[in-house]
Amino acid sequence: MAIKSKPKWALSENEVTSEELYLNRRKLLKGTSLVAASQILPASLLLSTQEALAFQANGLPAKLNPLYDLKDPKRTLTKEDLATSYNNFYEFSLEKNEVKKKVEGWKLAENWSVEVTGLTEKKKVYDVNELIKMAGGLEERIYRFRCVEAWSMVIPWSGFALEKLIPKLLPKNSAKYVVFQTFNDPKIGTNMKLQPQYPWPYQEGLKMDEALNPLSFMAVGMYGKNLPKQNGAPMRLVVPWKYGFKNIKSIVKIEFTSEQPKTLWNQLASDEYGFYANVNPEVNHPRWSQATERVIDGKFFPTKIPTLPFNGYEKEVASLYKGMDLKKFY
Repeated sequence: MAIKSKPKWALSENEVTSEELYLNRRKLLKGTSLVAASQILPASLLLSTQEALAFQANGLPAKLNPLYDLKDPKRTLTKEDLATSYNNFYEFSLEKNEVKKKVEGWKLAENWSVEVTGLTEKKKVYDVNELIKMAGGLEERIYRFRCVEAWSMVIPWSGFALEKLIPKLLPKNSAKYVVFQTFNDPKIGTNMKLQPQYPWPYQEGLKMDEALNPLSFMAVGMYGKNLPKQNGAPMRLVVPWKYGFKNIKSIVKIEFTSEQPKTLWNQLASDEYGFYANVNPEVNHPRWSQATERVIDGKFFPTKIPTLPFNGYEKEVASLYKGMDLKKFY
């Protein structure tokens, strides 16, 4: 009989944070110590010493970076059950509400590895934990998430900034782009055989200056827990000023290259999915408007709000595209 062991990067079920505890923990981190908080909150909402040690050992939940604590009354935190059950992951299904069920049989590798290759002095196959350590550990950031399909969420991600990892990988001066690739195994992604027209494996890329922007983030968790499989476990890209399809999931390869890489959606439909894919309410998708977005809030008729240029991160990233015609950057 096979003995099942827990991956190094995974929390056991009794170590993960409930949504209620997560939300209350965030309140604690906003300016009150654990001791002071114990005088305000009931004991049932506080971490036990044993739980705190377990979280510290696993790195989750990570401490919130106050620079990325989103304060926007029109964009509030998406409920965890919605964010983890409404997912695009085409390797498994074309239907968002099917992905969570379809990934149940996927047994993640115990030591998930990521190959770093291309124009770099640090070519190597790394364990996810090695990359986390190289980047200096984990932090939490709350980002807006805007899908090209004109729906949106707000998600608390745990991970590390790419700008902290990339210099440690010593890319060569000739490296102008960073390419990310997910797994290429139809035995895992059972929908891959059913969609032979897709240029598998899923691949995405960023200009080097985009990857080094402080907002570019590698997530290994959300809501204080490890990433669920349907959300891109164990590690995914998060670039909040771009449409969601740029945020590649379940990364197995990072490559530095001098040429703009081919990306899955850009190859599949270049007139609809550009390489840059910056959120722009003034540039419509050929089949729908991008001026507004549907907030995933569990309502039968979701709330609609105006879409912001660069998804609200214009101040942080607009300089990356200075002198370029943004209307061509769909």
